[in-house]
Amino acid sequence: MNFKEAVKRTPDIKHCFQQELKGLGDNSGKIILSDKKKCGGSVNIDECVTKKYPQSNRWDYCFCYKEVVYFVEVHPANTHEVSVVLKKLQWLKDWLNTQAPELNKIKSKKAPYYWIQSGKFNIPKTSRQYRVVSQVGIKPITKLELP
Repeated sequence: MNFKEAVKRTPDIKHCFQQELKGLGDNSGKIILSDKKKCGGSVNIDECVTKKYPQSNRWDYCFCYKEVVYFVEVHPANTHEVSVVLKKLQWLKDWLNTQAPELNKIKSKKAPYYWIQSGKFNIPKTSRQYRVVSQVGIKPITKLELP
């Protein structure tokens, strides 16, 4: 199943598919793809599910590249925001398991989740929060570059 079909089979986001990286809006420039023709589309998850999950810490985006799905959160990278991003990541994993199993099946096996910092990086490497994001494997990056 391709990304567009998986999106259509996910009731929460079935009308939210966008061509290329258009679903990321102004944040699309934070994604660098070596072969843009292999981008299978994108979805602004947060925008699509806000009404259904208004009190939740919702994840921002997903997009397909080379037939696999990546999930991107664009968020400030400072110490007090680590717990928020971790809540968003847990929400995403729960949502994928319960509401979006078709997307879950085609997510990247290697590293599907990315935190892209929306400003300066301010999580001291000696802090507990830095250790936590390192252990979870979701340290903030300035841009996501995929070969």
